[in-house]
Formats: sequence, C-alpha cells, structure tokens
Amino acid sequence: MNKPLKARYLIETSFELEKAAAILAGEQSSGTFVKIPGETDELRERSGAEILSIEPLGTVNSPSLPGARQIPDTPIQQAVVEVCWPLANMGTNLPNLCATVAGNLFELSPFSGIKLMDLEIPSAFADRYPGPSFGIEGTRSLTGVYDRPIIGTIIKPSVGLTPEQTADRVKTLIEAGLDFIKDDELQGDSPHSPFKERVELVMQVINQHADRTGIKPMFAFNLSGDLDDMLRRHDYLLENGGTCIMVNLNWVGISAAVRVADHSQLPIHGHRNGWGIFDRSPILGIGFSAYQKIWRVAGIDHIHTNGIRNKFCESDESVISSIKSCLEPLWGGYPIMPVLSSGQWAGQAKDTYDQIGSVDLMYLCGGGIVAHPSGIAAGVRSIQQAWDAAMNGIPLTDYAGKHQELKEALDFYG
Repeated sequence: MNKPLKARYLIETSFELEKAAAILAGEQSSGTFVKIPGETDELRERSGAEILSIEPLGTVNSPSLPGARQIPDTPIQQAVVEVCWPLANMGTNLPNLCATVAGNLFELSPFSGIKLMDLEIPSAFADRYPGPSFGIEGTRSLTGVYDRPIIGTIIKPSVGLTPEQTADRVKTLIEAGLDFIKDDELQGDSPHSPFKERVELVMQVINQHADRTGIKPMFAFNLSGDLDDMLRRHDYLLENGGTCIMVNLNWVGISAAVRVADHSQLPIHGHRNGWGIFDRSPILGIGFSAYQKIWRVAGIDHIHTNGIRNKFCESDESVISSIKSCLEPLWGGYPIMPVLSSGQWAGQAKDTYDQIGSVDLMYLCGGGIVAHPSGIAAGVRSIQQAWDAAMNGIPLTDYAGKHQELKEALDFYG
C-alpha cells in the first residue's frame, strides 16, 4: 500500500513504546490501536497509519510536561517514532496534512512529551501548490545582488513613526547602501502609520533612488490582516512599484498564505514571530525542518531562521540546522531564502559562512548597522567587508587590518 506522507516524532511516555506509537498512529488515522465497532479490516488496511520505526533514546528521571498519565513504577522513556499515512487520507490539502501530522497529538494523555521533528510531504502536493514564485533567484533578480548575501535591516520602532518619518529613515538607509529593508512585524495598518500612506511615501523615496542610481532596494511591507485586506494591500503596493510583501505566517494562517501566494506578483517575506510557541520546548511542538516545508509548499519566498549568537534562546546548532534545511531542495526545487536576523553584525559572518557554505541568504542587522560608531553607511560597509572576508577564507581580524569600517565594528561590538 502506498503511504507516502511520513512524519518523525520525538515522544516521551511511560507506556510500552510499541503501544505508545500505536496510540499516536491510531489517533491520527483509523483505529490502529483499538478497533471500534463498525470498523472493518479493509478500512484499517486502507486508511490506517503505519508505524515505520521506533528508535529508543533512553529514560528520563521525571516527566517533562505535567498532566500525562503515568504507569506506576514504570520508567519514562524517550524515542523517535516514524509514522506514515496514505495520501488518500487527506488528499492534496495542506491544512488537512497539518491536521494529520500535528492535530490532536499534543494533548494525548499517555505522552509527557511529543514533538513533530520532520516531514516527508508527497510530491503529489506539487500539482496543487506551485510553491515559491520568486525564491532565491527571483529575489536576487529584483535586488540586483548575486554574489553575496542580501544585506538589510528593519524599520523600528513599530509604534510611533509616521509615514513621513519612515520614508526619511528609508532614504537614509538606502543611500547608505542597503539592499533590503522590512517593516517591523508589529507595523501594519495603524492609525499613526496607515498602510497606504506609508507605501506611497516610502516608494516615492525608493523609486526616486532607483531612477537616480539604477539600483532599487527591496522593502517588505507588512500587509498582514484579514484576507481581503491583504489582497487589496498587495495590489496597492504593486501599483506603487513595490517589490516585496511581508506576512506574519503564524497569525494569518496557512489557507490565507496560500491565497495570497496564488494572488501575489511579488515575493512573500515570511515572518515567523511566535515561533517559540512551536519550538522552544525540546519535547513539545514542531521542529523547524517540518515547519519550513509547510510554508514552502504554501508559496512563501523568504523565511526567518534567526542567526548565530542571536538575542533569543535558540542555540547556534539549531540555527545552522534551520538554515541548511531551507537550502535543501524540496522535490528538486521549491527554493526558499533563509533570513538571518536577531542580533547580527559583522562578527558572525565568517562563522556563519564556514558552517553553511552558502551566501544564498538575507543577513538582517539592526544595531549591527545603525549603531556603528562611524554611522550607518560605515555599518553597511562593515557587513559587506565581513562577508568578503568570509567568502575568501580570510580571518576577520586580518581583513580588518585594511578595512577601517570592519575594524571599527570589531572593536565596538566585539
């Protein structure tokens, strides 16, 4: 029987592992563990999930999460379990796929921990979901940046700046040499900065810069909101010469993101704010490898991954794994550009490059650019110089000997 949808879970339970895996599989399909009245053997064979493997990882001293049903005097075990389902169970329907692999699992009482670590999505989904329309190549074409990371920043604060102030900030940033700027995820269509006014004034600045220099930096406007509003905002931005939209992935939802992707003529910058809900716990939630595949299928062109030595709780090992997962082809394509941010500056460039071996990424710096002691333009140059050094295998301190902006950054931030 062809059961091409596969999922890998980390589980924690005091139940016997084979029984726990059967409960997991049965909850998300047709009675694998307990046969219910009226359930035929043919139905179970056709629709039941199959347990492919169980890899024990050892025992833990106490349950990781409260409320689990524990078997007295029985050790609590962790294991990696791989399960698969027939495509017919959900069809080529992305929300239903997610309900299958991440539905009523996390509340199951036999488990004191369960986390979806990875997915293998059937290639049949490619017939329904064309995936990213721009991805890495299309984004590079629009920005005109081909041989290094796309370097950018964020407009903050999200509360208080008027459209006029935002446009002035953008003018300063793009004249300093930035390739990319984005709205803060909190900035939407607020009373102090209405979306249309912000688009009109910012795009006047960007279009004038492009007319003067031949270089058109990309600005990702946050159009997150109700679906009809997002579609109208996209159209208004397109009319004004915009080249990127941004959506708050977790809060607009999969179906809305798919509809926006079907409609959009611009790259979609996917912000994952709220990500900690899914991944911060090592024993509960959804791992990034599975998460990013869902959004690639939905049609997102860029997705945030954090960067190494970031301001959040995520480890460098996790960040590098996330970046690499974005750069792995899905069905031979579906390219999505990883977006590194959160406390990035020149100092992380070489270590990042050494670990991922690619410049197909966005490298977003806030204070790492705007707080440079010699100003914003020097901050931009310090990032460019750091990546030049990284790509040429030169230690940053050596390269800084002949590049003042990088030297100042290392002295100031390091």
